Amino acid sequence: MSPGVAAALSVLLAAAALRELAAFRATRTGSDDAGAGPPGRFTSVESTFLRAAQLGVPERLRRAGMDGRFPASTLMACKAATTASGALLALAAAPAAPGRLALVVGIGIPVCGFFGPDAVLEQIAAKRSRRLLGALPDALDLLAVSASSGRSPAAGFSEIASVRSGPLARELGITVAEIACGVPQARAIRSLRKRVSGSEIATVCSAIERSLRFGSPLADQLRRQAGTLRRDQRRAVEERAARAAPKIQLVVALVLVPSVLLMIVAGLIANSDRLLSGLA
Repeated sequence: MSPGVAAALSVLLAAAALRELAAFRATRTGSDDAGAGPPGRFTSVESTFLRAAQLGVPERLRRAGMDGRFPASTLMACKAATTASGALLALAAAPAAPGRLALVVGIGIPVCGFFGPDAVLEQIAAKRSRRLLGALPDALDLLAVSASSGRSPAAGFSEIASVRSGPLARELGITVAEIACGVPQARAIRSLRKRVSGSEIATVCSAIERSLRFGSPLADQLRRQAGTLRRDQRRAVEERAARAAPKIQLVVALVLVPSVLLMIVAGLIANSDRLLSGLA
């Protein structure tokens, strides 16, 4: 395929990304609210949200902790902009690529531009999850102390949210705000489990729900879970350290050993006349 065709495909891919922000027409299922727009039509904002939902954008924003600060439409605009920038870069790079690599360059760069914001969000979500899980054992200890003194889980959440910082404290603060606004405690805890993915938070929420429903002692369960989390985190650190040892050995074998050998060879070459004269 010629570079011109590859460039044309890149432009088409950029146009497809830009269409993610365009309004599409469809029949509305159900009745329309008054003043919501023309009957039987989706508005541009609704269309953008539905397109974003199909791509999993709201879920990525939620896991990254940016759903309340970064609208889905803004992320879609970023995806369209990065795709268009990738298409322009592909127009310049594809003709210079040798042979069939022009097709790979012409299509690959806009595709990378389209999925680039998603990759950044995944990195942010992974970092946020590590911070949240790292703060969870200490938070469970504080909740256990609060439960031992006869206070409710909501009071423990409020204490943690007021003295701590980070993603876990923010999520617990949201739960406290929901309870303060009249949401039942059980429903607020279910909402916490839905917002924060992971089996660790789900286990904590299940223990609190069992305690609220059946009156089971909560402090001992929270202490056991904190100990389990610390053991799991210690084991994960040990596994990472064990995986790091072969990488260090590889660096030593590929970098340090050749450099030492080069120094030895350089010394031999510099003193080659003396070595050869001694042999003669």
